[in-house]
Order: sequence, then C-alpha cells, then structure tokens
Amino acid sequence: MAISSTQRLPVLPLPFPVVLLPTARLTIPISRELAERLQAVLHDSDSNQPRVVATVPVPPPPDPSNVSSYPPPLNGTGPVHGTAARIVHLVPVRTLSASVSPHQPYVLSLHGLTRIRLAQPLDLDSQVADFLSERTVHHPPADQTPSRGAVETFKDAALRLLDRLAKDSVQSQRKDDWLRVSVMVEDVPDHRSAWMADVLVAAINCAYADKLAFLAATTVEDRLRHATELFVKQTSISEVSQKIANAVDESLSRQQKEYFLRQQLAAIQRELQILHTTNNAGSGVPSGSPSLKTGGPGNEVDDDDQADADDLTDLKKKIEALEAGSEERKLGVREWRRLKRIPQGSVESGVIRTYLEWLASLPWPSAALSSSVDQEIIKESGFLAKARAQLDADHFGLDQIKRRLIEYLAVLRLRAVTEAASQASVSQQPMLQLAAASAQSADRNCARKGVKGPILLFVGPPGTGKTSLGQSIAKALGRPFQRISLGGVRDEAEIRGHRRTYVASGPGMIVQALRKAGRIDPVILLDEIDKVGQSNFHGDPAAALLEVLDPEQNHAFNDHYINVPVDLSRVLFICTCNALDSISAPLLDRCEVVELSGYTYDEKINIARRYLLPKQLRANGLSESLLALTDSALLRIVTLYTREAGVRGLERALSSVARFKAVEWVNHLDSIAGTERSDTVPKGWQSVVKEEDIQRILGVPRWDGEEREREEKIGVVYGLVVTGMGEGGLMPVESTAVPGSGHLKLTGSLGDVIKESGEIALSWVKAHAFDLGITAGKGIDPLKVPDPIDIHLHLPAGAQKKDGPSAGVAMTCALVSLLTGVMAPKDMAMTGEITLRGRVTPVGGIRMKVLGAHRAKVQKIILPWANKREVEHEVALEVRQQMQFHFVQTIDEALEAAFGKGVLGWKREVMVMESRL
Repeated sequence: MAISSTQRLPVLPLPFPVVLLPTARLTIPISRELAERLQAVLHDSDSNQPRVVATVPVPPPPDPSNVSSYPPPLNGTGPVHGTAARIVHLVPVRTLSASVSPHQPYVLSLHGLTRIRLAQPLDLDSQVADFLSERTVHHPPADQTPSRGAVETFKDAALRLLDRLAKDSVQSQRKDDWLRVSVMVEDVPDHRSAWMADVLVAAINCAYADKLAFLAATTVEDRLRHATELFVKQTSISEVSQKIANAVDESLSRQQKEYFLRQQLAAIQRELQILHTTNNAGSGVPSGSPSLKTGGPGNEVDDDDQADADDLTDLKKKIEALEAGSEERKLGVREWRRLKRIPQGSVESGVIRTYLEWLASLPWPSAALSSSVDQEIIKESGFLAKARAQLDADHFGLDQIKRRLIEYLAVLRLRAVTEAASQASVSQQPMLQLAAASAQSADRNCARKGVKGPILLFVGPPGTGKTSLGQSIAKALGRPFQRISLGGVRDEAEIRGHRRTYVASGPGMIVQALRKAGRIDPVILLDEIDKVGQSNFHGDPAAALLEVLDPEQNHAFNDHYINVPVDLSRVLFICTCNALDSISAPLLDRCEVVELSGYTYDEKINIARRYLLPKQLRANGLSESLLALTDSALLRIVTLYTREAGVRGLERALSSVARFKAVEWVNHLDSIAGTERSDTVPKGWQSVVKEEDIQRILGVPRWDGEEREREEKIGVVYGLVVTGMGEGGLMPVESTAVPGSGHLKLTGSLGDVIKESGEIALSWVKAHAFDLGITAGKGIDPLKVPDPIDIHLHLPAGAQKKDGPSAGVAMTCALVSLLTGVMAPKDMAMTGEITLRGRVTPVGGIRMKVLGAHRAKVQKIILPWANKREVEHEVALEVRQQMQFHFVQTIDEALEAAFGKGVLGWKREVMVMESRL
C-alpha cells in the first residue's frame, strides 16, 4: 500500500507503559467494549485495504507525591506522536487463566508500520468511542538518507551492544540470534540504517522515556542519534550489571565452598575420633590416658561443633544476664540478632562474635552494685590496721604515701558503714524502701555510686618502688591489680580502642585491663606516663588520657570499639613517672602528685635487710645460715658502690654477693666428701661477709669514700641539681680567667635559662666589684682593668643537657671565688636563683637535692630561705641531723655562708644625703 504523507486514521491509545515502535509486533488484552468498537470500525472500512490504526502511547496520570516521576506530554494536553499499526488479529480468549483478566476477554495483535504525528493532541479525558474516531495524522518523509558519520557511529554502538548481549546470554540459541543480528547490522546499507535502528530499539529492553524520545524523532539523523545514545547507555548498564552479578556469584560460591569443606572436615574428624576410640578399646588403653588427651580428637583445642555451640549458649546467657534496659544490653541484643542472621562461616560473623565476647566479659556497674564483693572486708573493725600492716610489710618508709592511702581507706570504711546503717533503717519503713529503690535506680543510671578512687601520680627516680607500691595498695585493698605500660605509646587508639570498621580492631588497654581484672573497681597502674608519645597523625595519646583520669568524666569513658560508656569512676588509678617536665599541664592537673625523692643510707640498709637480701637468697638457692652481711659491709656497698636514689643498683650488688657465695658454697661442698644436704653448714664455712670482703667480691669501688675527686680550688664551687631521671646530685661549677676583651663564655650544653643565670651573676659581681675588693674604685669593670680578660664558666658532663633556674647562687660564688682568690670548702654545696637586686629566690626539687648531697657526703648546704619549710617537713630527721643548713635571703648572706664571715672584706661606705632645700 502506498501511504500518503497525510491521512485520517482511527486513534487507539496504548496503556502505560506500552510503546509500539515501527517494525515491532505487540499483543495486548482489551476490554469487550473496545473490542466491539474496533470490530465496528473494521466493518465500516474498505475490505481491500489493510486495517490500519494510529497507536498512541498514553502517559500515566501524574503522581501527586512525585510529579517528575513520569515524562510530561510532548505537546498540548496529550500525546501527539505514535505509530501507524496494522491490525493482525482481534480474537476472544477461549480459556481464562490467572494471567487473563475477566474484564479484558479479547486479545489484540498489532504490527508497527511507520511513525505518525497527530494534527491535534489527543484529549485524554474523552471516552473510548472518541479514541477510535478518525483523526488527521502526518507521516515523516520516507526518502531521507543519513550522513556517513552518523551511520558509522550508529553501527559501532549497535555492534558493541549486540556483542555484550551475546556474551550475557545464557541460552545458546539466544546467543546465536544476537550474532546473526550483528551480521545484519554490518551489512545493512546506509538508507536502511534507520529501519535497522527501529528493529534494534524494539528488540532491546529500555526505559519508557527512552522509547518515547526515540519515537518522537522524525528525521533519520535524529533517529540514529537517539539510537546511538540509547545503545551506549544500555551497553554500560549491561557491563555494570554483569560485573555485579559475577561478584555476587563469586562470593556466594566461595561461601558455599567453605561451608561444604567445613562439613567434610567435621565428618573426617568424627570418623577419626571413632577410629581412635576403637583402637584404644582394642589395645586396652584407658580413656583418661595422656596419649588420648594430647593426640586424640577429644583434645580441648579441637574445633568441635558441640563446643562451639556451648560457647554460643554461654555467650547468650551472659547477654541475658546484663541489666535490663541498659545500653550494653540493648547493643548486645541487637548484635546477637545480627549474628543469628549471618552465615556462621562468614567473616562478618567472626567480627560480631568477637565483639559480643568482649561486651559480655566486661564488668558492668549493674553486676558490681549487686555483688559488693569487698564490703564485708571493709566493714571489719581491724581493716585499717591490717591495711597499714600490709603497706609496712611491703615497703619501708614512704610515710606520706601511706598516710594518703590510709585516708582513702578510712573514707571507704565510713561510706560502707553509713550505707549499711541507712539500709537497715530503710528496711523497717515501706515508704522509705520505695524512695531508696528509686535512688538506687538513679545511681545505676549515672553509674556513680560508690567512692571515687583517687588518681595518684608517683614521681621519683627509678628504683624507688613506685610500681611495687601499686601492687601493695591492691593487696591491701583486696582488689585485682593491672599494670599498663605507657612508655612509647604513640597511637590514641591504644587508649581509646580501634573502631570496628578496621581490620583486626579491638578495645584499648583500659578496657582490656578491666576485662582481665573482672571487677569494676580494680587498681590500675599507668606506668611511665611521662614517656607517652607526642601528638602525631595517629592522634595524641596524652589527650586521650584526659578523659580516663578526669573524675568528672571517666564515669562514662567512651571506648571506640565497645561503643558503650564504660564506668571508670571506681577504679583506683596510680600513675608513675620520673619527671613532670614532659607531662602536659591539663593531664598533670587531674592527678594528685606524690613525690618519691629517694632513700637515705639508713633506709637503704633497712630495705636491704628486710626485703632485698632475703629475696636474693631465695633466688640463688641459699639460706640465711649460709650468707649474712654485717652492717659495715652493707654500709660500704650503699656508700661506695650504689650511689643512687633507688635500690636497683643495691639489689644487683647483693645479687653479685649472693652468686659469689653460691659458687664458694658449691666448691666447699665438692671438697667435703659425704656431705649431701646443702642446708647443713659444715665446719670451716665462712657465712658472714665483712666490710673487708666487699672489694674482693664486687671489685674496685665506683666512688671514693674520702671524696678525693672533690678539691678546694679557686673558682670552683659545687651546686645541687636534679637529673632527668629524678635523682639529686652534685654538679661542679668551674670558672677560669683567660686573656680577652671582657666577655663571658658559657659551656656544658646549657639551656637558655641557665645561660641567663650566668649573665645575671656576672652583672651582679661587676656592680659590686668595689664592695668585694675586686677593683680599686667604683664604676671600674673588673674584666678590663688592669688587664682585659675573658671569663670561661663551665659545667662538666657536656653530653648532658642542662637547664633550669637554680644555678644562680653557685655561679655567683664561683665568679667571686675566681676574682677574689677565696676558695669555697669542698664539703659544701648550694642551690638557688638570684635577681639583679641580689635576692635569692626559691627553687624546686629540694628533697631530691638534699638526699643527693647526703649520698655525696656533703656536710653544709646553702638553700633559699623560702625552701626552709620543705626541708623541715620532707627531709628525714636523721639526714637533717647529719648536715648543716644555711638558709639565705640575699647574695650577701650566701657569700658569707660559702666563704665565711669576714673573709671577703666588704667595703661598705655610709652615704650621707643632704636635702636640696
């Protein structure tokens, strides 16, 4: 049939989302009314002409909730683009099935011929009879030929799409069909490429909006362009969908494979167990023999399904035992439900199970409030006396620390007695019981019931008993003890824990310590807190400790792994460090600082007698009858071999003595025939180690008992310092004059503060040179008259960094000694800072400096007047009795105390001032 460019055709609307394209076939069910109308139209038409209708796709009514979800009409109030279609069949459905609606008992088959455009938009509100009325339609021109470039682009996109569809096809017949179509596309001529575009677009499954846009393309160039864009889009969608499907199939196949292998492994283990049991029964091996326990399948480390099920049952019971309504229980129940939905062999299942094990194993406040393990022990009448005896048995001295701990234990006892009395009175009145129950519920919600543990910071040199003191505190309280070493910790996650999104994540060291302790109120020792790493790209560990050590915040400590507030308010935190300089000010503000400056000679001898020597005897297999040290021998070891603040060096020296005597004892036993018992002391054995035996055992002393290395010399005095490890000691300040131009040279790895102290000291000496008798007149520079000189001030041990405001007095005395020729005694040491006005200001570390001077056998010490109270309260009485203290307020007093009264020969002039009036 020759179709003109304009004709009148009955219009048949197609329901959403049906779109009929040219060259395509379509079969749809229709209603009886529409079928009768179509039959009437066909009966009125010419029987010699093909029965053609204009099919127009009708968009759906707009959705009020999402107006832009469907494409709007292309023009006017209704659609204008459609397809001229030939009616192939219109037959009734003889047999109704589940897929055929009784309201649509007819089936209509159409074959698309060509594109059309309605002269007037279709009115969507008209009835069915108006839809089938004839309307004027326009046909696009049929003699258009596309450009060569458009055709090549179209063929490339079509071939890529067909190749992808062939690869994705599961059925071989379908794959062959797509390959044959590819051959047709390659061979199609240019003027038939638009027809091929219609065929391919009708064959593929694309979106409704894309089909409408392709149907509305009237020119050949537009049709090829729309088809190319559609093919590229479909190719990308197909590639991504296939990639996702392959990944899902691979994951499912891997899980299925792992499941089957585990089932086979379990079956093999069961068969091996049966075989092993049969062999043992036949050979007469008892079931409890060691061979069965170590090598059989019944070993406790075997991966048994029943054991795994028992573990899950125990885990479920622990979750159910958590307090109802608490955050930890809610999170545990939610994660348990996730665990049951996930396959057991998956990686996520292991991650969730590990988390639940951590969550259920932590001591939560609900369990702690109901248990009250140590309440009865605390309420005993002799609780404080027993705790004091325990502290005295473990440590000698340390009265200040013991007093602070006894105060904390007294508060615990009073709190426990008060609560017991209040509960007894409440139990007698029902109304008060209700109020008490609500109060206890509020306490559980805020997790603050009980006495908050103090946060103690022990500061002192190594070996002074800071760590062992924490163990004694836990033993006295009857609580578990956990130690956390913070030295070298650089990652914040080691404190707060890693988030669960990371591989191999876990909780931080604080939560791990709580789990090991098993109680909510353990004693946790944070060792070496001054050696925590500084802030870096891993975070700041010191800043993370702020929440841990803050009594107002640690009741809801947030661990990133647990993700539930953890109560740390009842934990007794004890921190240790060697120096306070490297600790941040906010962290130091949260701690109660307690100084352990070191031990005196008498304390070391007592510690050696009571603790160290018995410990070394047990470690080296000796008894008290085989080795004993005299007091003079111990004193020689303490004074000449171990001049330190702590007792580690003393313990090593005693260990050397014990090993030496152990060798002698073994040789003595070998030389005596018939002696079998090592605890029987035979005749001729020297068990007592005397003072003269120490050098034969330990070698040459490390220090000179007569202090011959210290000498009286012009320009040399001895200052008191505190080392980086917190130990006190002596530091010689040496000065000498060399030819020069009047400058001051400072050496010895000095910091800016100590350099300024040297400059202040020289300025003061220059200002008072005439009063000291250094110059003949006032206003004369002693470094330039009579001969210009330079002064070199040196502090030995140049490899050690030195800084701090405490060397002003020593530097002034050294310069005065150099310029006046007066020498200071070698058994004298001094410390203190000065000002230009001549005032002596207080310094820190007095107790450590005094003990260091006492160990160095210094007889006289010059200290600032403001530090007098520290000496009286912190320095032991036996040390003060053995030393002479001079407390000075001005440099004049310091010089008189250092060189003697009247030695310098001050030239004081009385100035007479006259009034100007």
